[in-house]
Order: sequence, then structure tokens, then C-alpha cells
Amino acid sequence: MLQELKVSNFAIIENLQIEFGNGLNILSGETGAGKSVLLRSLSLLMGLKGSSEQIRSGSTQASIEGSFDLRGRKDIQKHLAELGIETEDGSLVVRRVLSEDKSKVYLNGTLSTLNTLRDVVAPLIDLAGSHAPLIEMTGQHENRNLLSRAYHLDLLDQYAGVWDLRHAYGTIYEEWFELKNKIETFTRESQEKAQRLDFLKFQRDEIAGLDLSPGEDIELEADIKRLKNSSKLTGFVEQAEDVLTGDDDSAVARIKTIFKRGLETAQLDPSLQDKIASLTQAQNLIEDFVYELRQSISKLDAEPGRLDSLQERLSDLRKLQKKYGPSVDDIIAALLKLETEISSLENSDEHLAEMRAELEKKEKDLWKRAADMHKRRTEGAKLLRNSVNEELGDLNMKGVLFHVEIKERAELAPTGTSDVEFQSQTSPKDPPRPLAKFASGGELSRILLSLKRVVGASKWPRTYLFDEVDTGVSGETAEKVGRKLKSIAKGQQVICITHLPQVAAFGDQHFFIQKSPGKNSVSMEVIKLLKKDRTQEIARLISGEKITKTSLAHAQELLTSAGQ
Repeated sequence: MLQELKVSNFAIIENLQIEFGNGLNILSGETGAGKSVLLRSLSLLMGLKGSSEQIRSGSTQASIEGSFDLRGRKDIQKHLAELGIETEDGSLVVRRVLSEDKSKVYLNGTLSTLNTLRDVVAPLIDLAGSHAPLIEMTGQHENRNLLSRAYHLDLLDQYAGVWDLRHAYGTIYEEWFELKNKIETFTRESQEKAQRLDFLKFQRDEIAGLDLSPGEDIELEADIKRLKNSSKLTGFVEQAEDVLTGDDDSAVARIKTIFKRGLETAQLDPSLQDKIASLTQAQNLIEDFVYELRQSISKLDAEPGRLDSLQERLSDLRKLQKKYGPSVDDIIAALLKLETEISSLENSDEHLAEMRAELEKKEKDLWKRAADMHKRRTEGAKLLRNSVNEELGDLNMKGVLFHVEIKERAELAPTGTSDVEFQSQTSPKDPPRPLAKFASGGELSRILLSLKRVVGASKWPRTYLFDEVDTGVSGETAEKVGRKLKSIAKGQQVICITHLPQVAAFGDQHFFIQKSPGKNSVSMEVIKLLKKDRTQEIARLISGEKITKTSLAHAQELLTSAGQ
């Protein structure tokens, strides 16, 4: 709700500050006092484009600032948080600055854009119904939501009790729509998938043909190195065999000689017996070592051409490493991934059939839900039309009839299959026509007034700006307009410009707009009226500039009757 409005150097406004309250706020004043300028400044807070021509003469810039209470609007607080704009105290300050070169928009001190301002403060109702305006303005020149067919559907669904059904439908519709797009993409890419499958199979066969084992590249490098150096290895083994066991002067021969002499000496000193026995162990170790050396080089000569074979395999492996990874383990992992994707593509027809079956199931469910919603909407549209027309009859609409046209489309949409449009009929001879094209500002205001009376308070409290709602109304009808405005203002906020004393009497707050002449120019000022001044203003609305005792008494009577 709009708590405070500050305007400076805008048109005829030099400096203006108004603190609005909850409930019904009345604005009145003489013709030409500047009420339209005030509405213009409010429309800038809703995202209307500004112009340097609106800057007060003699000033370089104009500013309009509005402070909103968002404690009842968790939806807007969440939206602002998504934009990175903090609302810790549950309030929003919108500031528009107009200058000769450009204009700026600030939301809680954060520089923003005009589109973002519109999206936050006065968005058009979207198809999912997830956005609701903070301000709704109705008048001769300003109306956005009442002319939106999506808003018509929202109001009808709220009235007909379809909102929860529509939300459930919308969730399934999103799933259905996403699956439908997925199937179309899947089908469109079928030829590409066939080509992809051939390529994957080639890669799989290329890797599988080598029948690799983990760590094989390291083993191959070691074997090739051994084979390349076989002559050196053989020479070493032959030399070691000669030195250790090859002739009478070898290490083993000498150990045998020492062992034999040791046995003879041990007869002289028995303690040498155990020490000499270790020579046998040394001999055995040397002979085992020589045997293992012979075995190791015997493999080098066992397979002629093995080196060429190993080098060729390593070369093939290196080619795979360039494509699939630096190690054999990486290549094996790539093979597993290829096999998984191949399996998925080979089963794509089965997967496509499953998706189509699921799509058909969801579509049948959607048609059933859409038909149920359309039936409820059709029944609700009749009741809404009759109820609104009863309200309009009280508002002296002079034969204007309200209609709700509802048609069932042949395809599914995010909100079902219903097309809804509010229409008006100005005379029995004329056909019903869309509000967006043929309703005047005054008609729109009173139709919205009637709709809000019938549909009830919105889920999200907001500010309603009514202008010309009392055009062509007087007497008892004017009192009914006032009571209806008062009723709508419960739990919400209504700002109403009026010329009718019967309407003004119902206000919770009353502001008087007047022009204030200066030395070189004229300014506009707004005064909040206290009880005595309020009686005077209502008396002025009754009798004009010449206020009489009778008009004062009548004014007091109106205030008393309105519960003020």
C-alpha cells in the first residue's frame, strides 16, 4: 500500500508531501486545481514514461518518490530479493528523477530500469497468475489490468473457485509441454543419432580390438626396453656365470676349496664346524642367482620377432592415447562410456515410444482437467455477469450491461482451453463489445468497482486509484458508490478523486487539492483535512463556493450517516 508520496518540481507542483492511510483516501478540490497532475505523478510510480517537458519551469530536474508498505505482499518482497534489492523493513521506496538529458529509476536506492519498475509495481497479470499489481489505476487515460484478457480470466477463476484447479493443471501442463518439446527434438535429431551411433561403434571397436588390460602400457615399455638391450643383458649373465661358476677359478670353486680345508681344520678346532657350514649357504645362493639369470635371458631368445610385435602394439596404444586419454586406464574408461551411449542410442526407439506414451497420458489428463475448468468457468461467468450487472444498476450506468464472453479453444494452453473477455453493451440495439476498445474511463472505473464488490478482496492487498468513478452519478446512487468504495477499501487501500459529497463522506482520510499562487508562478498544494475542515469541504462540494448553514448541516449529516 502507498504510505507516502513526495513530488518536487513536477509540472505545477513545487514541493508536495502526502501521507496516505489504509482504507479509503478521498481527494477533492476545485476544477483545474491539479488533480490530473497528481494522478500523472502517481502513474510515473507505476512505470509510465516521463518527459523533460514535465519538469517545472525554472528547474533542472523533477522527482517523484513513493513509499510502499510491503508487509502484506510477500510476492513482491520475493521478487525484489530475486533482483538483489533488499526490503528488510518490509517497505519499498520508488524514486523517479526526470532531467533534461535522461530520467532515472531507483528501487530502495538501487538504480533500476523502467521495465523492472513496471514489473514490480504494476505488472500486467501473467498467464500463470503469479504476478499481481501493487497499484491499479482506472481513469479516462490510465488502465492496464482491466483491459487485459489474462486479468479477466484471473478474476473469473477467483470468483468461480477455479484457482486451485488451474494451479494443478498448470503444473501438469509445464511437464507436458517440456516432454512435447523433448520428443520433437528427439525425433528431429534421429538422423544425427544414426550417424552418431556409427561413429561411436567405430570408436568402440577401435578400442576393444586391442583388448587392453590396466597398466599394460607400462609393461610394454619395460619389455621393449629389455628386448632392445638383450645383448647387454646376455653379456652380463655370461660374465656373471663365468665369474661365479664357470671354471676352476670361479667363486663357487673357491668356496668349495675353502669348505674342504675348513672341514679338515675343524677336526683341530670343533668350534669352526658351525661357521664353515655357512659356506654351503653362500654356495647355494650363488648357484640360485646364476640359475635365475639364465632363466631371465632365456625368454629374450624364446620368441623371435617379439620386439617388433611389442613395438607395433605400443604404437597402436599411443594412437588411442592421443584420442581418449594419457593412460590405458583412461582409454578403458572411455570404452565404458562409449558402450553406455551406444546402448542408449540403440534403445532410443524404445525410449521414444515410452515418452510418447507418457505424453499421451498427460495430454488426456490435461483435456479432462481443462474441460472441468471450462465448465466451471462457463457457469461462473453467468453468475458473475448477473452479479456485476446488479451492482452496475445501483451505480446509474444508464443501460450499460456487463458481459463475460467465454469460448473454448481447440488447443491446450497454460491456463486451460478457455478464452475469456469482459465486454460491455451500451444499449439493447448494440452488440457486446470488448472493454479494451469501447469502454470509457468512467465506465471502466465503475465496472472495476462492481467487479471488486462481487469478486471480493484479492489474495494480495493493493492500492486502487479511482478517477471518474462518480461521473454522471448523483443522489442515492452517489451514496451507493461511496459505500462500495468503502467496502472495497477494507483490508486494502483506495485512493479516489471525487466531486461528490456523498462519496467524500465515506473517506477514512480526506485531502483537499488547491492551487497556490506565487510571485512568478502557480503551485499546487494538498492539505489533509481535519474534522472541521472536512465538513467545510463537503459543504463546498454540496453548494459550491458559497457555503451556507444548510450545506454545512447537510455535510455533517452525510458524515454522520457514513459513520464518520
